[in-house]
Amino acid sequence: MNKPLVAALATLALVGASISTAAAVEADPAHAAGAPARAVSVHRASTGTVPRATTDFSGIVALDDCSGSLIRVPASSDDDPALVLTNGHCLETGMPTAGQVIVNQASSRSFTLLKPNASKAGTLRATKVDYATMTDTDITIYQLNTTYAQIEQRYGVKPLTLSPDHPVAGTSVAVVSGYWKTVYSCGIDGFAYQLHEADWVWKDSVRYTSACHTIGGTSGSPVEDVATGQVVAVNNTLNEDGQRCSLDNPCEVDQNGRVTVHEGIGYAEETYGIVPCVAQGNTIDLSLPGCTLPKPS
Repeated sequence: MNKPLVAALATLALVGASISTAAAVEADPAHAAGAPARAVSVHRASTGTVPRATTDFSGIVALDDCSGSLIRVPASSDDDPALVLTNGHCLETGMPTAGQVIVNQASSRSFTLLKPNASKAGTLRATKVDYATMTDTDITIYQLNTTYAQIEQRYGVKPLTLSPDHPVAGTSVAVVSGYWKTVYSCGIDGFAYQLHEADWVWKDSVRYTSACHTIGGTSGSPVEDVATGQVVAVNNTLNEDGQRCSLDNPCEVDQNGRVTVHEGIGYAEETYGIVPCVAQGNTIDLSLPGCTLPKPS
C-alpha cells in the first residue's frame, strides 16, 4: 500500500517506489508518513504516456497523510452533500481489518481543496465516514458538511465524476496526487483477478504499466481516464521489493490459484462499483439493486 500515513500506524512503511529522475520531487517512501506538508513544484512525472492537456488538479484534495478527490456519481445533484474519496487504508482511525466494513462513522476530518494549478482553494470538512473497507477493494468515502453547489460558489471548484463503466486495458490514465501536487501519467496494463497483500485481498484490481512510478503519499489519488476526465479507479499499492504477498509487496492470484509477483508494478482499485451504491441524497446504500460493495458482517 502507498502509505496509509495514519498516526497510529506511522511506523509502517506502506509502499513506495523509486521516482523517475525527471520528476521534481524525490522522497524516501519509508519516511513519507512523517513528511511535513510542504510546497512542491507542480509537474508531471515522466512515465511514458502523455495525458490530455486538461488534466489538472480540479477536484483534487490533499489529506494530512494521503491524497483524495472530491467526487460525485452521474446521478448526484448539485445540492447534495459532497463526497470525498480516498483509500480505506487512509482512514484516520486506522486501517480496517480484513473483512471489516465501516458505515456511518462520525468524522470531522479536514481536506485541503486544490485549485486547477494545485494552489490551495480552501478547506473542506467531513461529517462522517459514509463507507470504508479494505475488503475486495480499498476505499473510504467521506460525506462533507457542504454541497457541491456551495463548494463551487465559494471556491470555483467542481467535483470529478465516477465512471459507471469498467475500465479498459490500454487506456491512458492520470494518477493525480494532492499530497505531492503531482500528476503521474500512466497506462492500464490489465487487471489482477485477485491482489493479495498481507491479510487483505482485493478483486479485479487495475495493474499499471511498468512506466508508472507512484510513490508514498499517492495513496487515494484518483485515477482519471485522460480521454474523458472521469475517475475509473483509486490508486492504492505497489510491489516494492519483489516479495510475495506480504505488506508492501502485493501478489496476483489467478482463478486457478497461481501466484504471480510483479516487482515495481503499481495497482489501483476500480471505482465503477461505487456508482450503483449511491442513493438519492448522495449516501451509500448497500441494499440498492446492483450494489456489490462488501457489507458489514
